[in-house]
Amino acid sequence: MNKIQTSRNDSVVAYLASEYPAISHTFIFREVQELRKSGLDIKTASIRRPEMLIKMTDEEKGDAENTLYIKNRSKINILSDHLRLLIKSPHRYYSMLINTCQFSRKGHFGLLKSSGYFIEAGILVNWALNNRVEHIHVHFANPAATVAMISACFGTVSFSLSIHGPDIFYNIDNNLIADKIKRASKIRCISHFCKSQLIRVVPYSYWNKFHIIRCGVDISKFTPVDRAENAIPTILCVGRLVPAKGQHILLEACALLKKRGTIFNLTFIGDGPDRESLELLAKDLNIHDSITFTGALGQDLVKYYYDTAELFVLPSFAEGVPVVLMEAMAKEIPCITTRIAGIPELINDNEDGMLIAPSDTVTLADRIELLLKNRPLQEKIGKNARKKVANLYDLEKNCKQMADFFLKTF
Repeated sequence: MNKIQTSRNDSVVAYLASEYPAISHTFIFREVQELRKSGLDIKTASIRRPEMLIKMTDEEKGDAENTLYIKNRSKINILSDHLRLLIKSPHRYYSMLINTCQFSRKGHFGLLKSSGYFIEAGILVNWALNNRVEHIHVHFANPAATVAMISACFGTVSFSLSIHGPDIFYNIDNNLIADKIKRASKIRCISHFCKSQLIRVVPYSYWNKFHIIRCGVDISKFTPVDRAENAIPTILCVGRLVPAKGQHILLEACALLKKRGTIFNLTFIGDGPDRESLELLAKDLNIHDSITFTGALGQDLVKYYYDTAELFVLPSFAEGVPVVLMEAMAKEIPCITTRIAGIPELINDNEDGMLIAPSDTVTLADRIELLLKNRPLQEKIGKNARKKVANLYDLEKNCKQMADFFLKTF
């Protein structure tokens, strides 16, 4: 990527996350790295320390060493941070406090939670002042975004958001979505579907804040390999083991495949609260011998499983536009997923993947069986899938748009 000539060489952008780096959100780490390559000065802050840093790459571990972890700040340092802000500008400090109280009433946070947000915001603002940070960007309109919005009330930093959905769309009011849109300098939407859900909650006069910039993957790293046809075909599913991912439906579909005489191995990469339930269901369906649960894995190991899979399946009930689908598609692995939210913008049914209705167990089994028994169809869809990702979901291309997004903020 050619380095971008900034109009202000001293401009610093901070990426704030609830957890950074996070094993389930590696795309944020990759985006930060790519933006740094473009010439932007990107610093990172996180509400809490990563839970699974030991499983991550050396590059991620290195970035963690230079990240502010807000909840790990000592009490004396927290007091010092807030005292410095109060001395610097009592008016700004009280403005931040008053706005926190107003947000608390709107979002029904309660005293304890709103106090926590205010304390975290004070730490973040003082850190931003010490590191010449003028702008804070947050992926997801979550509590970290609330902290960024409160921080902006001090008046020395602005903030912007990358909004994915769909969780925040279910509770617009408590998530303060309208307030965040109105107060943010810009909003990055990862899909047209995402944008459509946001423009319905604010007046037309705010719609010019929305910019569609897709997520992406490094297609030079996610490359196809020559796959030997496995004696037993391998199905791969990558994602947290949570109800929204629909993994129980995939197990039920696999039970149907077994009854039809179709052999397979299914690997789940990821962990979460549904793991025990999924393991019990696999036993109840008598398919447990064909199912592997790896737990959460770092990216280096995930790539190995991509290279040995014939098929990628993600039967989700709720998604934004999953980056794991982009990764599999870039590696020319045919994907079967659900026709929800922004996914149809990534996949055209029967062209560069297959789409089913969410919770449709029978059709899911039918599509898996069709692809497993048709190698030429696998290859055709796989090649089309990589072309789609290269055209619209290439990390380098899309990060150029993100760099422009930030440079026009200052």
